[in-house]
Amino acid sequence: MIRPSILVAALASVLAALDAAPVFAQSVEPDWAVVETETLEHFQALLRRDTSNPPGNETRAADYLREVLEREGIQVQMFARDAARANLVARIRGSGARRPLLIMAHTDVVTVDPTKWTHPPFDAVRDGGYVYGRGAVDDKDNLAASLMIMLMLARLDVPLDRDVIFLAEAGEEGTTEWGIDFMVEEHFSEIDAEYCLAEGGSVERAAGRVRFASIGTLEKIPATVELVARGPSGHGSVALTTNAVGRLGAAVGEITRWRPQARLNETTSEFFRRVQTIATPEEAAAIQDLLSGNPERMTAADEYFREDVPAWAAVLHASASPTILEAGNRRNVIPSEARATIDVRLLPDDDPDEVLEEIRAVVNDPAVEVRYFSDRRRPAGGSSISTEAFRIIEQAVTRHYATLTLPTMGTGATDKAQMRARGVQCYGIGPALDREDGPLGFGAHSDQERILESELHRFVRFYWDIVVQLAGR
Repeated sequence: MIRPSILVAALASVLAALDAAPVFAQSVEPDWAVVETETLEHFQALLRRDTSNPPGNETRAADYLREVLEREGIQVQMFARDAARANLVARIRGSGARRPLLIMAHTDVVTVDPTKWTHPPFDAVRDGGYVYGRGAVDDKDNLAASLMIMLMLARLDVPLDRDVIFLAEAGEEGTTEWGIDFMVEEHFSEIDAEYCLAEGGSVERAAGRVRFASIGTLEKIPATVELVARGPSGHGSVALTTNAVGRLGAAVGEITRWRPQARLNETTSEFFRRVQTIATPEEAAAIQDLLSGNPERMTAADEYFREDVPAWAAVLHASASPTILEAGNRRNVIPSEARATIDVRLLPDDDPDEVLEEIRAVVNDPAVEVRYFSDRRRPAGGSSISTEAFRIIEQAVTRHYATLTLPTMGTGATDKAQMRARGVQCYGIGPALDREDGPLGFGAHSDQERILESELHRFVRFYWDIVVQLAGR
């Protein structure tokens, strides 16, 4: 006779093993060698379709995706404000026991100067274990991975409790009115979900070794501020204290020295608590100051990060970076007007009007107008780190990368913002990238954009694991 205590212990052991194991048995695992071959085929095909924005022409990619998906019997719909800029929605239905999971990626890429590329930007050349091409890491890596997820779910007939929806959207690179804005405003029912996964995260490698995984849970809000300095025009041979260019230069200088008070939120607090475990002693000391909650110590930490880790300083407050200066048309004529464009990034809970007033106070010159370039901004919103989805992503990071997971507030912008504003919990994920690649000109938006084939394949496995765990029955 088996004693109850032994039975309970055995049951507990089995339950613990089940909790740590993937949902499905190895018998339904994809044939990864075959998957890798097909992933490269689709990835290269998507890279070879020039979807530079402007003008976009994202329908070139959407048509390819539709053909591949419909061949497998997957339900596909196309939505477009402009026939050349279509958005694709594909759906594999689950039992409906839980709300859907949305996986999304954008089909457009930034423009290129072909003369600066060693490998032609739309040839998808394989060289030395890398694939080169515009969009290789922004965002056709996610696009190809999402396609493969849908194909594998359909082929393996994976039992699902959630519908899995794939959105391939146009216009992410600065013209969201053709893509996510259009879909959210006019076709939200087709993409409504409890969770979504998209770009906005990555795994960082250094010297070939994984250091950590960043999972995007929050984003700063981009806004453009314009400075317009005015003064009397005149001959350049007579110096004027009212020179508009001089006033503009002084205003720009004040903005670059602007130091808003540092503050933390759920994502950034947890980020710094976790990252201090792999930080240098100097970084760790600054993090302790930051986490103290003391305004003076937080300011000291901010100053340290500005010099040594600017990306960390950028998540502590609103930031302002002058990017464009415009003035004059002759060397001997003092212009009556000079302009500067300032790239401002707001914290999600910043009041835009209050930030603008703070910038005006910093400029402190009635001859310089300070205004927002446009009232249209991405919406605020974030995703919790206390959800089933974040837990599953973190577990998948451990299984596939054996590294630390860092919830991250992005300083850039993605189309997750519009989904978060509608109550969808969105998380940014991405493949492993080498920290050295960006400074060497191999990163996103660079002239030699590339991805390691091996890391693209690992990302597909990682993504598959998350989707099956989160949507599977």
